[in-house]
Amino acid sequence: MTPKECKTLPEVREGIDALDRQIVPLLVARAGFVARAGQLKSRKEQVVDPARIEDVVAKAKSIAERNDGDQAVIEAIYRAMIDAFISFESVEWDRSHK
Repeated sequence: MTPKECKTLPEVREGIDALDRQIVPLLVARAGFVARAGQLKSRKEQVVDPARIEDVVAKAKSIAERNDGDQAVIEAIYRAMIDAFISFESVEWDRSHK
């Protein structure tokens, strides 16, 4: 069912829940790559890479544009996600570089 086909709020929520069941496993997989990046970086300062952040955000906005999505919303989501993953990677860096 597409969003436009939803006639009730419960149908909308069912659609969101179905997407979350797909999104969360992808985020878990992404976290695995982020953790590995933290393990591979030799200096903690490398955890935050402003150029990489801007590259990832630009790519996400481009994907949103190609899919008729709201680029500002996607940018906000990605910046929040990246901030969370930076915190996660920082902890992973500390743990793996004792």
